[in-house]
Amino acid sequence: MTSRHRPPRPQGRRRAPHGPRSPAERRPETLFLYGLHPAIAALSNPARRVNRVLATPNALARLKAAGVSLPAEPEETSPRDLDRLLGGDTVHQGVVLEVAPLDPVEIGALHDKRLVVCLDQVSDPHNVGAILRSAAAFGADAVLSTARHAPTETGVLAKSASGALDLIPLVTVGNLARALDDLGYDGFVRIGFDEAAESTIEAAFTGARIALVLGAEGKGLRRLTREKCDRIARLPTSGSLASLNVSNAAALGLYVARRHLDSLA
Repeated sequence: MTSRHRPPRPQGRRRAPHGPRSPAERRPETLFLYGLHPAIAALSNPARRVNRVLATPNALARLKAAGVSLPAEPEETSPRDLDRLLGGDTVHQGVVLEVAPLDPVEIGALHDKRLVVCLDQVSDPHNVGAILRSAAAFGADAVLSTARHAPTETGVLAKSASGALDLIPLVTVGNLARALDDLGYDGFVRIGFDEAAESTIEAAFTGARIALVLGAEGKGLRRLTREKCDRIARLPTSGSLASLNVSNAAALGLYVARRHLDSLA
């Protein structure tokens, strides 16, 4: 499948706003992050405002050993108290941060980047967290997610991302089709994943800027999202399970994308 013709950006065209729907809906004033890796990443992120640090003596020692600076006097607590705060099933590893959400990142900040992941209504925070983690591992510049039918910044998302939420920008866009237009005007080759595609991902990669586009499990890419892609590709799987979890597909796609981009250096 050949790349579609990409017209030049119309003169005077202004980027449509792709931010969150509203602060009330998408951005709580504070949230709890928990677990050692998310806590260390948040404390190491100068853009993250940390209001409180609650930690057991053991977890506090591990934070100090990691070399992070604590912005306020930490509050020593017990595992039982943290269980009461978050719920008994939460794996907090003895540390909870009360933080402000990160400031939104606009899509215009990506115009000079090289590798992004676009998620078409992927709603499971565990999957989005795992995708953020893979994006950080393979040097992606951002993950784009839709404002609707997608998770907001939460402790579950941060824990699943294992610290990557504070390493990789999560860009929330109101209209994915328009966001893909913007990426196309900036020279990104938009590669959509579909298990029924004829082309494999190895044959799909071209160009110096890549946007991987993945749909929700079950539904896949929506029609308009698919139409905005320059190429549609599949992962060459075999056996009784013909498709992969979206986070696994993202990891494999990022690996191939990184190899392609590195080959151009």
